[in-house]
Amino acid sequence: MPRIARIRAHVLEAPLSEPFAWSFTETSTRGSCVVEVTTEDGLSGWGECIGPARLNAALIPAYARMLVGQDALAVDRHWLAMYNGLRDQGMKGLALTALSGVDVALWDLRGRHWGEPVWRLMGGRFRDRVAAYATGTYRRGDGWRTLEARRTQARFGGGDPDALTLETLQYLIDEVAGYAAEGFRAAKLKIGFGVDQDVALIRAVREALGPRIGLMLDANHGYDAIDAIRLGRAVADQDIGWFEEPVVPDDLDSYVEVRRGQPIPVAGGETEFTRWGFREVLTRRAMDIVQPDICACGGLSEAKKIADMATAFGVRLVPHVWGTGIGLAAALQLHAVLPPSPPRHDPTEPVLEFDRSEHPFRQAVLATPIEHEQGVVRIPDGPGLGVEIDVDAIARWRVELVG
Repeated sequence: MPRIARIRAHVLEAPLSEPFAWSFTETSTRGSCVVEVTTEDGLSGWGECIGPARLNAALIPAYARMLVGQDALAVDRHWLAMYNGLRDQGMKGLALTALSGVDVALWDLRGRHWGEPVWRLMGGRFRDRVAAYATGTYRRGDGWRTLEARRTQARFGGGDPDALTLETLQYLIDEVAGYAAEGFRAAKLKIGFGVDQDVALIRAVREALGPRIGLMLDANHGYDAIDAIRLGRAVADQDIGWFEEPVVPDDLDSYVEVRRGQPIPVAGGETEFTRWGFREVLTRRAMDIVQPDICACGGLSEAKKIADMATAFGVRLVPHVWGTGIGLAAALQLHAVLPPSPPRHDPTEPVLEFDRSEHPFRQAVLATPIEHEQGVVRIPDGPGLGVEIDVDAIARWRVELVG
């Protein structure tokens, strides 16, 4: 029986060549908390936590004290030990994101021990590749900061505010066109900067590209229910795949209002946690598509349970993916085991979120990067997460080691 000898958190960080923004904030760096679980015989498994890297890392020693010396293969038992250990103060948020990194690392370790991919340990795969959609279209430069004020000035001065929007944000239209040229069949637009300018951008992208690429919208909870409904109705004729995080994640009543008040399918859940959190989402019928993040919701263990619950409620599941190649590899393992729902000859297949924004070490932490080919990504079939970690790259981008 392999026993856990050590659990460490590697805090990675790198500056961006140019800051980028979404509806409520911006960043000039990319960071990650990468978790390494090592057995007494020297075998390591790797996981990742989503969220503030240093804060996640600060929680890892608490989990290490619970698990060191224990059977490295007892993944379910360890999940409950960690969750119950911080349950009174940690049913959501950082306690779960940190737990997720440990859980993913334990699954990777378990697969490496048995020489099998995680998807086989989870019951076998339904597919060996998955179609991906491109995530990007973050605001860059300075023009977007004053756009809403300039739109108002143009409106009252007899100008054309929509033309001003397109002049300022033409680079986003070009970006989506680039994704289509790479072979992606769908891309996600970042919105939440004001209903009128968002509507102008959505219509311009659709006009420029036509039906050759699917479009999804992500407001990063930048609206209240009134504005979200207004936007959804305004672009209902633009063939939008889903409307992601229209309102703040802790207001399910507003999610229900938005879902009922406009025709675009509503998605969300990247900031929801555990089967208990998603139970509320599903029983309230608050979302058409749930998007748990494996590196936040409770790891692979919990993501699979959430997926099974979504199937029982007839709700689609599209995992949220953000971070390094480690989190991407974990997402691919889950995609492999998601059953067709409902089963039919030509079922609706899950799609993979493929982040295309700048990230200096996203792929660098892997010995062999995970790439797409014409918008399709093969699911790794090596042991564990199916990828090898470049430990030299981990050391190169590391700014803090905890544990």
